[in-house]
Amino acid sequence: MASPAESYDVLIIGAGLSGLAAGIRLAHYEKRVAILERHTTIGGLNSFYQLRGRRHDVGLHAVTNFRPPTLKPLGPLAKLLRQLRISWDEFDLAPQCGSRVTMPGASLRFTNDFAGLQGDVAEQFPGQIDGFNRLDAASMDADTFDESPGFQPSRERVREFITDPLLEDLLFAPVLFYGSPTPHDCDWRQFAILWRALYREGFGRPFDGVKPILKTLVRRYKALGGDLWLRHGVKAIRSSNGTILGVTLDDGTEIDAPHVLSSAGLPQTADLAGDAAELPRDPGPLSFVESISVLDRPAAELGYDDTVTFYSTRDPRAGDRFRYANSEEPCDLTSGIACSPDNYQYDAPHEEGCLRLTVLANPQYWAGLEPDAYQAEKARWHAAALDAGRDFGVLPDLTGAQASHVLDTDVFTPNTITRFTGHPNGAVYGSATKLRDGRTGLEGLHVIGTDQGYLGIVGAMLSGVSIANRLLT
Repeated sequence: MASPAESYDVLIIGAGLSGLAAGIRLAHYEKRVAILERHTTIGGLNSFYQLRGRRHDVGLHAVTNFRPPTLKPLGPLAKLLRQLRISWDEFDLAPQCGSRVTMPGASLRFTNDFAGLQGDVAEQFPGQIDGFNRLDAASMDADTFDESPGFQPSRERVREFITDPLLEDLLFAPVLFYGSPTPHDCDWRQFAILWRALYREGFGRPFDGVKPILKTLVRRYKALGGDLWLRHGVKAIRSSNGTILGVTLDDGTEIDAPHVLSSAGLPQTADLAGDAAELPRDPGPLSFVESISVLDRPAAELGYDDTVTFYSTRDPRAGDRFRYANSEEPCDLTSGIACSPDNYQYDAPHEEGCLRLTVLANPQYWAGLEPDAYQAEKARWHAAALDAGRDFGVLPDLTGAQASHVLDTDVFTPNTITRFTGHPNGAVYGSATKLRDGRTGLEGLHVIGTDQGYLGIVGAMLSGVSIANRLLT
């Protein structure tokens, strides 16, 4: 049976999007690279799995930054693909049909044309449109590659331009839900990244979900001579006198390398490196419960035609602000994200429809359940979340009169996320502390991915490429 070599130029922990992108970039410049993955599948936080004969995506609601290379200037995704020597057509992205964010008193639509969102704001918040346009300019001018440490609050910056609490919460809800590890706020640089990704450039998705993206990346990586080792978990990162020596695998095998890139997250990387690395070990506080409902027809035929819907039932103008924090209940039913992979501009429809629903959760509650109670609670809160979305008018009825249209369901919780990613608390967005320059204090050890501060499909690849480029200079 084949096994990794005894030494490499670079070892990458984790075969997620950041690890694959970093591997491609390094292998292109003839570095000897190996990606080490504990699990049997690739993708990390953006993967897929089989259940009862169906394939489901993990994490992929939409690919952001949908700006084809025919439009100038080039967007972040097109620039990334150029660095990876991958053509735009290989990802086969279809544009969204249209998304929205809705709260009591207002609903804003956003597509891949920013003018539509501007028009909605001008119509519903005429006194705020000048501030909105100045916020747009500030977001587009922000230095999103600023690597200085520390948290730069976004709420303070946004309130320089937006004075209506309802509009503020409407604009924040998609940004926070899409990538903030911080309750109620996010770093200004991340806000600016997501402003462009969500509002300025919008969403796309391959017809077959995340699998063709991952297959394209793996094919490119292997064609360049990179090694990919599944079921090869890393037990420890070895170092001496502040310098990386390599890693030790779960089976005790030692592999030498002067550089290690870890996409395992800060707490996990700190544990692997031991006392040699003075890294933050605080787990991320935020997690979610997400459900998948497989339908016997497209979601639009049952009354759901948005690509993604961000919603909150709270009324900011009445002082009841949108709440983005761990739920005191097992799930927070006052807000959520609904989406359907059906609602993109594909050439043909899917044979079966799908509706996904994500709500904030209480990780400690789910971690404390016994197995029988855990299964029962998943079913109970899945139904309760669907009913709450229906009662607020954002979801079709999938538990009552139209329940017969549901062919299958799956629900995953913070426990599921911890089991398959190793992230404590099921923290999808990682630690609240980010190492934006990727440096760990150990010579040769860098953090990539979620805890470098870049999220989603594009962010993950950007993280891997940015650190790879640093090693190449």
